[in-house]
Amino acid sequence: VQLQASGGGLVQAGGSLRLSCAASGRTLSSLGMGWFRQAPGKEREFVARIPRYATNTVYANSVKGRFTISRDNAKNTLYLQMNSLKPEDTAVYYCAASTFITSQVDGIDWWGKGTQVTVSS
Repeated sequence: VQLQASGGGLVQAGGSLRLSCAASGRTLSSLGMGWFRQAPGKEREFVARIPRYATNTVYANSVKGRFTISRDNAKNTLYLQMNSLKPEDTAVYYCAASTFITSQVDGIDWWGKGTQVTVSS
């Protein structure tokens, strides 16, 4: 599976960004999908996940109520709508795919290359 994330950029605090992740090599509907992020000097952390048919999304407490994960299986694309962004959201954001849905970094089967999100105060 190849994953290509896009949509990152520089935004002021309180602003919004929408990340996209295009998948190829396998039908997205067969995979659990998620977003993770890694800030400088910190470990990669879970942000949000969505199962195959989007029935039960899960979010990290730090983004709950501000971020929304969604998927379009017909387009083989994963999304992350990020609203009310804070400087502490600054990180490289990675889309991820796994055979079994997980919030654990070591449970991920495929990683995208990441896209930088920078939130200025």
